[in-house]
Amino acid sequence: MQKVLVMILAGGEGKRLYSLTKERAKPAVPFGGRYRIIDFVLSNFINSGFFQIKVLTQFKSESLNRHLSLAWRLSPKLGQYIDAVPAQMRTGRDWYRGTADAIYQNLNIISDEKPDYVCIFGGDHIYKMDVRQMLNYHIKKKAELSVSAIPRLVKEASSYGIIEIDKELRIKGFEEKPKKPKSIPGRHKMALVSMGNYIFNTNTLIEEVLADAKRTNSTHDFGRDIIPAISKKRKVFAYDFAKNTVPGITPAEKGYWMDVGSLDAYWQASMDLVAVSPVFNLYNEEWPIRTYYHPCPPAKFVFADKERERVGVATDSIVSEGCIISGGQINRSILSPQVKINSYSYVTESILMEGVNVGRYAKIKRAIIDKYVTIPAGMEIGYDPKEDKKRFYVTESGIVVVPKETVLR
Repeated sequence: MQKVLVMILAGGEGKRLYSLTKERAKPAVPFGGRYRIIDFVLSNFINSGFFQIKVLTQFKSESLNRHLSLAWRLSPKLGQYIDAVPAQMRTGRDWYRGTADAIYQNLNIISDEKPDYVCIFGGDHIYKMDVRQMLNYHIKKKAELSVSAIPRLVKEASSYGIIEIDKELRIKGFEEKPKKPKSIPGRHKMALVSMGNYIFNTNTLIEEVLADAKRTNSTHDFGRDIIPAISKKRKVFAYDFAKNTVPGITPAEKGYWMDVGSLDAYWQASMDLVAVSPVFNLYNEEWPIRTYYHPCPPAKFVFADKERERVGVATDSIVSEGCIISGGQINRSILSPQVKINSYSYVTESILMEGVNVGRYAKIKRAIIDKYVTIPAGMEIGYDPKEDKKRFYVTESGIVVVPKETVLR
């Protein structure tokens, strides 16, 4: 049986997701009500049968570390673990200078575990994937490196690594975040983009990160440096993520992958969860998304005074434990634990994180409200763009973002 070590890159600063990353690492950002972003990649590995996982952390990792300790305890007696590994400066006085440098600074872990293969995955994407299928593909191709890939519109692809392949899916070119992405042959509107998920033969990985560490002109990044260099001399293949399937998946979900690196993408991925037939289904019991469960009472809906329009109602929404919908209405929204919606208020197309309190007669539309914010009675958010921009950050698509513990008057 092949031995596989998983290393999750969870040290990114998440600059494009600021204000949500003002006080937390990007993989620790809440998503889908009760989850954190990192829960999705960890669930994929656990559901795929991989139980030796190192999570490499760096920026503002306290809440991420706490979440891992609460939600992800495996059985050490069975050789299972999910360990948070902070940046330790084992090779010098530098923090991680790039994704490849993060692995270089933790080569001792690989030496200790002696795996046959190393899975290096990002910790900040939303998708479902049976990693066994990618590993089987890697072994079948006799690859030294496999990169999971998915088509994206050329006009949207400049923020990704762009892959060039031959008919056998062998990678013959790789360019990180080009201004003019190259299209897939025969599909001029589409580009093949890297998902930032890699499977390496262990010897190949060690040799390449050691060589990269010696290059003074390198940015020490897999996408910018290592993959473009080794695709010319080693067996490097693209893995077609669209062919991956998991138990219980619907046809609409197959191939779903969202990089929630920007606030607009984060909001859109959240809205994908609340459709009647969601593009990304959290309710698939055959492929559960695991997390920490808050010790809260069930959600409660109170008041049915239709004459005075004081009715606690939620439509096309996700409502987490501990929430109280007290005579207010929510529509196409996601509520994390312990949110309170007071009488006569209205919330639509919004994300409310833990402990948010919406006052009476308040109205919220197309907004992201971070933890422990109290919305005063009668306040409107998302209805007057000029007024919103005076008080809050507003994204290009008009999503209003209220940071954690903001005091509103």
